[in-house]
Amino acid sequence: MEKTPKSLRLHIGLFGRTNVGKSSFLNYVSGQDVAITSPVAGTTTDVVQKTMELLPVGPVVFLDTAGLDDVSELSQLRLKKTRKIYDLCDVIVLVTEPDSWTRYEDGLLGEAASRNIPVILVINKIDLKEHTPILPDEIRNKVKGVMAVSCAQAHERDRSVHTFKKLLIEACPEEFLNPSAIIGDLLSPGSLAVFIIPIDKEAPKGRIILPQVQALRDALDNDSYCLVAKENEYKKALADLKNDPDLVVCDSQVVLKMVTETPADVKCTTFSILFARYKGDLLEAVRGAAAIDKLVAGDKVLIAEACSHHAIEDDIGRIKIPRWIKSYTGLDITIDVASGRDYPENLKDYKLVIHCGACMLTRRQMLSRVQRAREQGVAITNYGVAIAFLQGVLKRVLSPFPEILEMTRAHVK
Repeated sequence: MEKTPKSLRLHIGLFGRTNVGKSSFLNYVSGQDVAITSPVAGTTTDVVQKTMELLPVGPVVFLDTAGLDDVSELSQLRLKKTRKIYDLCDVIVLVTEPDSWTRYEDGLLGEAASRNIPVILVINKIDLKEHTPILPDEIRNKVKGVMAVSCAQAHERDRSVHTFKKLLIEACPEEFLNPSAIIGDLLSPGSLAVFIIPIDKEAPKGRIILPQVQALRDALDNDSYCLVAKENEYKKALADLKNDPDLVVCDSQVVLKMVTETPADVKCTTFSILFARYKGDLLEAVRGAAAIDKLVAGDKVLIAEACSHHAIEDDIGRIKIPRWIKSYTGLDITIDVASGRDYPENLKDYKLVIHCGACMLTRRQMLSRVQRAREQGVAITNYGVAIAFLQGVLKRVLSPFPEILEMTRAHVK
């Protein structure tokens, strides 16, 4: 569990005014001195991340933020980072003090409501100040749960942590408690999927990439079985099978070879398209790919990568996709790259965002990026959908998703 990727963890944001005890609460729940605490306001100057196993909830990441009312010299930079954390949060924990409610708490509840993020209210320092247990309806109706605690009372820790876990389970997004399938819902028990996995420069030495591992595990969890082959062995692998596979999935870079060699009545797709559905919005991605046909000379396209990595000689996002776009359109298109957390606030300069598969992001984080593009009127798609569109096989690789194909028939070639 300690090795669970952050993208698979529940992200819990700790918010509150300076010196209300956010870091103390993090230390209290974790049972460790994770964050520095001090009576001096503004001690937390950057977001502190703590990954842990919070049973029975599961793997989580706590995000301890700077105070909402920080007025220090660097406050604007700190608060800008704090506001970005909203995009990461699955659940918000708002820490405050007894009988102390300000415009900052109101502002956070409004922001959380606009993003549909559940909020747990933690009233801290009940050993220092008298606490009125009855909250006004206008506050109670905006939060999923309320608890009162004193982080100085070590003997109450077990009871308080138990209460917090109970509230967290009640507030947890349904997709975390009951995650959607990557591929399992496309396969019936006992069915066969073939995975085409190139072993090239982008494949980590000694292992395969995360989306492929997750898809394989999901197939096994759903009582299906898999045959894995490199692209050069795929045709022979098919010939060796007694019956055709129920589904074929490939790396997007070999999609043309897969489509050419796969029987017409066998459904096929790519790992990136599976993740467009699993982490984001496949319908939006298919519609977004159609924007490629609307590009004109001088337009700007953003390649968005969820992780930071050293670009290789023939990098998929930085080299191949830009090359395919320019070859397809025949136009002089400006292509920028944003990697890791560096996703622009202002997307209006771009006609199209082409995002990676988002295996390093949570679904909420990816949907937040999709929503930001949608709000600014910018088309957004992902690597797999864009590559299939550019190579003229998008309709073929949407065969496992007939409802998406029907809704986007006007956009699909």
